Amino acid sequence: MSRTLRTAAFALACLVSVVVLFAPSAGSAGAVPHLDKLVHAAVFGLLVVTGVLRLGRPRAVLLAAVGYAVLSEVVQHVALPGRSGDPTDVVADVAGALLGLLLLRRLRRRQA
Repeated sequence: MSRTLRTAAFALACLVSVVVLFAPSAGSAGAVPHLDKLVHAAVFGLLVVTGVLRLGRPRAVLLAAVGYAVLSEVVQHVALPGRSGDPTDVVADVAGALLGLLLLRRLRRRQA
């Protein structure tokens, strides 16, 4: 995969995360039980996979993702009307980040 494509993928993942984490609430919470946790996990899995592909350094990318997970919930709680920080979202974020890292490692082992 070219460096340009890896950069574009990571930039897109970052943009998606900003929209999902900081946009006003859509108000459809509860329509599908725990869907928000699945979305959080998927966003952070995507961030870690594309981050490692672009930047390398899996541990640094994972630590940055964990920090971003905590920071995003603090920002939601303190600064965004209609949003609230949720510690279980951080758990979903970290789980997604770890799953993304594990998936990437598994795919790389298959290619080797």
